[in-house]
Amino acid sequence: MRHWPLFAVLAAAAHLAAAAPEPPPAPEPGAGCVEVEVNGVRTQSLSCLSEKLLPAPAKARPAPPQAGMAAEAIAQRPSNQLGLFNWSATSHRMGNTFGTSVQAQRPAPPPAAPVLPRRP
Repeated sequence: MRHWPLFAVLAAAAHLAAAAPEPPPAPEPGAGCVEVEVNGVRTQSLSCLSEKLLPAPAKARPAPPQAGMAAEAIAQRPSNQLGLFNWSATSHRMGNTFGTSVQAQRPAPPPAAPVLPRRP
């Protein structure tokens, strides 16, 4: 009978441990934040605030067809878009003198208009 109080204390402790409330589940992302007021100062949970600052989860984006460097895209552009020599554009500008003269082909200037009108 001496062990009876010890057995009662152990049974009560086991009952309390089994009936102990479970810790609250972690808040789901996007759930509301809890504001706490301590000494008249309101603050929010830092973990909740840091979750709000995380970028939105990226949806499945298709990969670009050619994942290369930007310099490769520039190097593949036509020469006239880059401001470089282009044979077709230069021959069009120079006309039939391309390769024979440094002066571009220009049409003959129009005759000058008379200052005074003609007399009938």
